[in-house]
Amino acid sequence: MANVVVVGAQWGDEGKGKIVDWLSEQADIVVRFQGGHNAGHTLVINGETYKLALLPSGVLRPSKLAVIGNGVVFDPQAFLDEVKKLKAQGVAISPDNLRIAENVTLILPLHRELDSQRENAAKAGAIGTTQRGIGPAYEDKVGRRAIRLMDLADPSTLPPKIDRLLAHHNALRRGLGLPEIDGGAILEELSKMAPELLPYAETVWRLLDIKRREGKRILFEGAQGALLDVDHGTYPYVTSSNTVAAQAATGTGMGPSAVGYVLGICKAYTTRVGAGPFPTELTNEIGEEIGRRGKEFGVNTGRKRRCGWFDAVLVRQTVRTCGIHGLALTKLDILDGFETIEVCVGYKLDGKEIDHLPAGEAAQARVEPIYETIEGWQQPTANARSWADLPAQAIKYVRRVEELVGCPIALLSTSPEREDTILVQNPFEAE
Repeated sequence: MANVVVVGAQWGDEGKGKIVDWLSEQADIVVRFQGGHNAGHTLVINGETYKLALLPSGVLRPSKLAVIGNGVVFDPQAFLDEVKKLKAQGVAISPDNLRIAENVTLILPLHRELDSQRENAAKAGAIGTTQRGIGPAYEDKVGRRAIRLMDLADPSTLPPKIDRLLAHHNALRRGLGLPEIDGGAILEELSKMAPELLPYAETVWRLLDIKRREGKRILFEGAQGALLDVDHGTYPYVTSSNTVAAQAATGTGMGPSAVGYVLGICKAYTTRVGAGPFPTELTNEIGEEIGRRGKEFGVNTGRKRRCGWFDAVLVRQTVRTCGIHGLALTKLDILDGFETIEVCVGYKLDGKEIDHLPAGEAAQARVEPIYETIEGWQQPTANARSWADLPAQAIKYVRRVEELVGCPIALLSTSPEREDTILVQNPFEAE
């Protein structure tokens, strides 16, 4: 399998950035295929910390081509700010090593404002978005009123497109008691940014097809997690795009046969940001301790993550909805020193045992975890780079996770450092 797709197998924040960066050494091209500038990938390379929100992790490696696919919603200002920040850290970014799909949907300031207004007005019913305009931008995309990157290349067509967009948004703004937006201001802003953005524009589906036929290795980088998928996640507490592996094809313009090996990333425990069901959440000292050890705060938002034990039911579910071939298990070292560790192996719903998370919001809120207790380990796993470096009980834990989720562990990560990774099966060389 020449190409690899990396997806989060939980609710996001699983450590995809490090794994993608680690794999990108073997790839020729790294592609983002969904989401926006809320990816929150942290990479530690030679002691230097890099924080990415929109750009593919591969941009940090010289000689690799980074691509933002059509499935992404693209904030022009956030992009320019991120490029500026990374250049200040010594990262080379130009159209030579970064391309953006010409048909990518743009996030505009009005999207951010609408996102914030909705979340703040919802109060108890808030979804927990990052308020970056991602959801409203996707709405405009499927509503066929979005401004796309290619539109900036033809200023004569922009005014009627902006008028169509504002016919919708100004009606909403009147209802929310907000002042209407002048289309001229949007036109001026986009026209000002166009010269900086358009050199990156590319017919991405064609570019990737050519590179694939040349035998280049492509790494597809997902954002968020499969449990935040708008169809298969804990709806309505989900993101506004499909986060499952199949989106790698749709979000880049490649056919499903080009996707190849699917690598799921999951923590050795579970976290979630924002509202929504969380069967194994620990609202006690153990949950707090896991959060402290794991530094469980959002990379770009600073939001505290909810923490709990590993949920094998959920990961088994995402293994199936994503067609995952192998898992990368991250942050095993955070569980060092616990006398015992609990793993969720099933649920009870209204007194009946079930083997999956139901789709209904009310039912999801009522499920109770069924735990299996596993003996912990006292020796450290941090910085381990081989099975020989791991305590026997930690290996038993990993093997039990494999059994419960029905999927082999292909990679094991024991710290944020790039090299602290135990390779079991190379996804790029899997048959």
